[in-house]
Amino acid sequence: MKSLPFFFLIYIGLIGPLFPATYYVSTSGDDTHVGSFSQPWASPGYGSKQMSGGDTLIILGGTYTLSVFWDDMITPPSGTTDQWTVIQGETGNRPVLAGRDNLFSAIELSDKSNLIIANLEITSDNGAYFREGISASGYCEGIVLQNLYIHHMDEFGIDFQDVQDLIVEDCNIQYCGFGAIGGPEGTAGGWRDATISGCNLSYSGHYYQGVIAPGVGPYDRPDGLGLEPSDGPLDILSCRAEHNRGDGLDSKIKNTTIRNCIVANNHCDGVKLWGDGSSVSNSLIYGTGDGDPTDSPWAALVIDNVDDPGATFNIVNTTIHQDPRKHGYILYSQYDSSAPITIHMQNTIIAGGSGSAYFGPSVTLNLDHCLIHRENETVQVEANGQQYTAQDLENGLLGPGNLSADPLFQIPAWGTEGNYRLQSGSPAIDAGTSEHALIDTDLDSNPRLSGPEVDIGCYEFQAPTGVEKKSTAIQAFPLIFHTDRNLLEIKSDYPGRLSVYNVLGQSVLNRQVEGNTAVSICLPSGIYIAVLDAPEQRTIQRFTVIR
Repeated sequence: MKSLPFFFLIYIGLIGPLFPATYYVSTSGDDTHVGSFSQPWASPGYGSKQMSGGDTLIILGGTYTLSVFWDDMITPPSGTTDQWTVIQGETGNRPVLAGRDNLFSAIELSDKSNLIIANLEITSDNGAYFREGISASGYCEGIVLQNLYIHHMDEFGIDFQDVQDLIVEDCNIQYCGFGAIGGPEGTAGGWRDATISGCNLSYSGHYYQGVIAPGVGPYDRPDGLGLEPSDGPLDILSCRAEHNRGDGLDSKIKNTTIRNCIVANNHCDGVKLWGDGSSVSNSLIYGTGDGDPTDSPWAALVIDNVDDPGATFNIVNTTIHQDPRKHGYILYSQYDSSAPITIHMQNTIIAGGSGSAYFGPSVTLNLDHCLIHRENETVQVEANGQQYTAQDLENGLLGPGNLSADPLFQIPAWGTEGNYRLQSGSPAIDAGTSEHALIDTDLDSNPRLSGPEVDIGCYEFQAPTGVEKKSTAIQAFPLIFHTDRNLLEIKSDYPGRLSVYNVLGQSVLNRQVEGNTAVSICLPSGIYIAVLDAPEQRTIQRFTVIR
């Protein structure tokens, strides 16, 4: 065998192997072993400290008890952009890291980079005090967290202060005392270039030191996500935030994008945005108060405490609902702040609530093809220091194409899961605009159609099988007003169900009609919406009665 050059031997001795290694940990292993599959280590913490950058540690199935500070904590070395360090649970047999004895965290990533953590369950050891799942008090970058189940922690599930290039995907983070994802205000840039996708961030604050009951923890507003100011960007995609005892999603980060998310039945605010360039699209927000009718300042959507003059926010194809029994504004903006900001709302439903949609005097509000409905209430919106009625909205005083009528949700809810897809006959169907919306699919991933066929809200109406959704066909649905009889005659060329709604969304006519027939009705002055649901044909027409 030809001997290796002397310099090559020095290289191996000083730096280690040229190629990354794969090591193993097993509940039947021993830390005196070499860490191979046949001779695995016993402790994930010990195994992580034997790794070199770019190595992989596979933790085999089973439960591992963590209790000793630092020794039992997983503290992997940084990888490189070419060779990432990987800590991964066994495929098909996800291991459990069970902490106790006030252990600070299961995994500590301060000052680390180019790391992948995947397929692990992190939880308390049968209710023992265990503080955090994954933490990084120092700067870190290039972190990927995949397919993690973090639950029943006394503080945060994931706690980062300064992080760049972070991906958190397909993680289930529930029952954490301080919140699912959070951290203190950054000292080295905060959160930048972060993406959170496909995650469930729920039930924060419902657990503390093993007690599953409301209000037992020391932190009064544990959020699903609560992040301090930084420049971002932060993308939150296809996530759920439900039944948190604080806010659902609370981001002070500039350029926060919330898309295709469901934020439901959180005790405090639903979505709260503070940073310039932030947006919500194709999302559903409802259930503020989680069934608790106590008076509170919480709202479904909050854009407040914005101190950056000229900041801009966009709300597009989003459905916002609040049960009227929950006292307070359904949404509010710049209630406590005087910095001038701009809010664009397009194709968005704002329905319910005991209080109006409130926009402070410093807000420049652009409403474009939105539907706002507070049943049996005169004031629908407060903006520009004025109050606006349903007729004001319909008359375009706050922007083009706006409506004020019952959106006809299938099952609105409060404290329980609701169904906010549209019923047949909803005035939101075909009432939106595709201009500048740039949204190809709805919250159910159904395609959004171009032109007049775009619906208002986060869901596109799905007609029964075999029935094609049609746009307004005025020629087939003429309206004739007979002044001599003080009656309105609605003639239909098709058989079907004829419905008429006033601006409050109240039904004033609901009747089955035969083809080529007319229905006469006496109506007071106002704006109305007529809907005919006929086989293979849906027609919607707005009309005005003037006495």
